[in-house]
Amino acid sequence: MLNETSSGEVPRVLPDGLVLRRASKDDADRLAQFNEMVHSGPDSGLRGVSANDAREYGASIAAWTRDLMSGNHPTVKASDFLIVEDKKSNKIVSSLACISQTWSYQGIPFSVTKIEAVGTRPEYRKRGLVRTLFETVHSRGESLGIPVQIVSGIPYFYRQFGYELAIHWGGGRSGYRAHVPTLEEGSTEPFLLRRATEADISFISAIVRNGDSRSLIASLRDESLWVYELKGRSKKSLPRSVLEIIETTDGESIGLLVTSPFLWHNTVSVLRYELVPGFSWSVVTPSVVRALWAKGTMMAKETGQELLAFTLGLGPEHPVYEVFNSGLPRARAPYALYVRIPDLAGFIRVIAPALERRLAESVLRGYSGELKLNFYRSGLRLVFKTGSLANVEACPPQSSEDGDARFPDFTFLQLLFGRLSLESLEAVFADCSGGADVVRSLLKTLFPQKPSNVWFLG
Repeated sequence: MLNETSSGEVPRVLPDGLVLRRASKDDADRLAQFNEMVHSGPDSGLRGVSANDAREYGASIAAWTRDLMSGNHPTVKASDFLIVEDKKSNKIVSSLACISQTWSYQGIPFSVTKIEAVGTRPEYRKRGLVRTLFETVHSRGESLGIPVQIVSGIPYFYRQFGYELAIHWGGGRSGYRAHVPTLEEGSTEPFLLRRATEADISFISAIVRNGDSRSLIASLRDESLWVYELKGRSKKSLPRSVLEIIETTDGESIGLLVTSPFLWHNTVSVLRYELVPGFSWSVVTPSVVRALWAKGTMMAKETGQELLAFTLGLGPEHPVYEVFNSGLPRARAPYALYVRIPDLAGFIRVIAPALERRLAESVLRGYSGELKLNFYRSGLRLVFKTGSLANVEACPPQSSEDGDARFPDFTFLQLLFGRLSLESLEAVFADCSGGADVVRSLLKTLFPQKPSNVWFLG
């Protein structure tokens, strides 16, 4: 969270009568209206959405803003919003929010600042206001020892602030009415859904933790955050989700289904789908899809829309895609989350146990030696002793040919977070080189391609 003891100038006087400051609860209504206008208005950049969807999206942004500023969120308060205000007109002209959370890298936790709701009034754009806001967030993050900043946003824009599109985000498969399995006549539904309650938190936490093992990167929640997910968000808030328990007819809890309460693009969407180990995805999924379609039909009726499709937005890979492939004919490719790591050596030290486990399970078990990575304007040196990561340090290259392997700009982050393989990076970037055989083997062992599906805090 942003706080008084962090470094960085806030409040800060900017040119043209503008002031950068932390928000307070008194700003809630104005900031909600600002975010609604900036993120859903005619200059918001929304493309290919109906007028109704645009209105609903704007209302959900406003509700989300009020939720975060209310003080009820376990990790966010009003002062975690930064705003730029025009003192002459008393208008909020630019803003963003910082949502503190904990993520994990193959099970190893690390702190994250998730930057959200970044926006500027059209007439105040191209003045460097967003850059100033980000510099303030970065300064505070570094003073507080937060190793990673994450942004989900428009293509290219955040690269100019030191970010790389490095973690899988979104993606999934969609089907239509014809792909909803038919329940045989005279049969009863073998699996049912019911709304989750606080009594289910232990079960939900365990089943999500098990599902997170499929993902290289995951977002962690403690009990207070699960309570907030269940009942803390207002009805129209953008990140609100509906958590339901999948049960047998005997009332045994065997799975979790998380859905969006909104029909975007006339589609009912699944955000998370997990089963207890030992239960078959192929056996349970038909009941889940029938229940999902029934839910979407009811939502469409209530909102005066037409239900056209269902989407399992479960990331680039999920067990259900294999067993229900013919029922999901439309594939939706994942986008990516922007990542910034100001101290890459420090972050590598945090995740060292994961790297050492990978070595221990590979043909390079017990490896000793060094790995020098050349990022052209910076570099990194990793030293291994009998399979342990003994040292990690910054190692600026002496020339473009220096080092064992080369990765331009921040492209190494795509390897680090499993989004692209070494071969894929080399194919896309002509100035990327994985080096000699042992180096290539070491890089592929330490940083294998592995998908992520991060259900992060909003």
